[in-house]
Amino acid sequence: YTLYTIFLNKYVNNSGDVNYASIKSNIGELNKIVSIFEQSKPTKNWSKNDQLAFWINAYNVFTIKLITDNYPLKSIQNLAGGKTWDIKRIKINGTIYSLNDIENDIIRSRFKDARIHFALNCAAVSCPPLFNEAYRAEQLDSQLESQTKKFINNPKYQKLTSLKVTLSKIFDWYALDFGIKIDFLNKYSKIKIEYGATTVYNEYDWSLNDIKHK
Repeated sequence: YTLYTIFLNKYVNNSGDVNYASIKSNIGELNKIVSIFEQSKPTKNWSKNDQLAFWINAYNVFTIKLITDNYPLKSIQNLAGGKTWDIKRIKINGTIYSLNDIENDIIRSRFKDARIHFALNCAAVSCPPLFNEAYRAEQLDSQLESQTKKFINNPKYQKLTSLKVTLSKIFDWYALDFGIKIDFLNKYSKIKIEYGATTVYNEYDWSLNDIKHK
């Protein structure tokens, strides 16, 4: 993942905004990374962390590829009538996947770790920020913990008080993954949220997480 980390450091800022225009101008760099992922052979013999890190990185790499191939555009939802996640276009070790295949059939179903929702990036402003380093097996737990804590405590995405929480729609869409939501939030939140707290959800901003928009 060294090449991928160098790429992310170059084209993704600390806020998770992506310089798609520059990536497109230097497309060979991305294509080389995509080729490495396409030729990888992830198996169930890999450690759990090796498998999970690979699939998170793959999801994010192929999302960047999807946006760059169609850039300029205003939103990932402009692609395929808002159904781009269902299109099987990702070839890894001879198998063709969609983004939803990777997220739901592999990552969510096999690993059952709600923190992955803050590592996968859907190229939108309301998505958890794209981490500008590769996920690695030996650091995976600390990386997921860090990304989860940052997202939950970032007022751009959540507004938390003891008696009212305004949350990202991610907590609504994937509610079952989080179990008792208040317990999950309190594990990472800087404030103690009461069990009777009112919960509302932010509208999701699907505008592209493009550095050019900033």
